[in-house]
Amino acid sequence: MGRRVGEPHRWTVLLAVAVGGALGSLARYGLGLALPHERGQFGTATLLANIGGCLLIGVLMMLIITIRDPHPLLRPFAGIGVLGGFTTFSTFVVEAMDSALTGRPGLALLYAAVSVLASLLAVALGMRATRVAVTHVRRGATP
Repeated sequence: MGRRVGEPHRWTVLLAVAVGGALGSLARYGLGLALPHERGQFGTATLLANIGGCLLIGVLMMLIITIRDPHPLLRPFAGIGVLGGFTTFSTFVVEAMDSALTGRPGLALLYAAVSVLASLLAVALGMRATRVAVTHVRRGATP
């Protein structure tokens, strides 16, 4: 089965995901260096990466939906690559488990609850804010 007209080649998509993933992972690593924590403590860097990434994926989702002809590599590069490399569900789970295993089950539950709820709210906020901004721009006003 062939590609559709205007559809990027599979290797181009893979390269976009790889480059985006490298950039997102480097940003995540830098955030971890800037906000280190000890085992069993609250993982602020992971929490901020996941909430920030969720906010940005909400923005990206809405842009892809509302832009007439988004670049075909926008989602693979920015969504799967950059934001996929930046956010980290597995690290969140390990940090929550570390808190529980080091005698802080209350902190583990709080961390899990805050992470999930704040991330869901961040996606919704990103989508809503982008929808409002796009509506204003299309009407000729500035947001």
